[in-house]
Amino acid sequence: MTDTDRTGAPASASAQKQQFELGTGPGRVLVWFYGVFTVAAASRSVVQMILDFDKAPLAYILSAVAAVVYGFITYSLVRGGEKARRAALVCCAAELAGVLVVGTWTLVKPSAFPDATVWSDFGMGYLFIPVILPVTGMIWLRRARRV
Repeated sequence: MTDTDRTGAPASASAQKQQFELGTGPGRVLVWFYGVFTVAAASRSVVQMILDFDKAPLAYILSAVAAVVYGFITYSLVRGGEKARRAALVCCAAELAGVLVVGTWTLVKPSAFPDATVWSDFGMGYLFIPVILPVTGMIWLRRARRV
C-alpha cells in the first residue's frame, strides 16, 4: 500500500507536482523578471505617452502592449494551474513573435521608430532580456507540463 496525500494522489506524485508549480523554483526567477519588465515597460510607455506621444506613437503603444503581455504572463505564473500554464505559453510565444518582428523592423526600417520600444533591436536596450525571457519561459512552461 502506498502513502497518499490529502487529495488521494500518491505522495510521490504530489511531491513531483509541487516541484513544478509555475511560480516556484526557477519559475520564481521568471516571475521576478516578468514583474520587473511589467513595471519597466508600463512606466516607460506611460511617461512617453504623456510627454511625447506625437514623437513616436507606434513605439510607445508597442511598449504598452509589451507591458500588458508581461503583466499577464506574471499573473499566470503566480496563479499556476494548467489553464494558466497554457495561457502563459501562448503569451510567451506571442511575446517572442513580437520581439522578433519589432526587432527586425527596427533594423530594416529604423525611421519607423524615432524612439525605441522595449522590443527594439531585439531588446538591446534591456541587455537582450526581452528575446531571452520568452524562450526561457516557454522551456519552463513546457517542462512543467510533463509533470
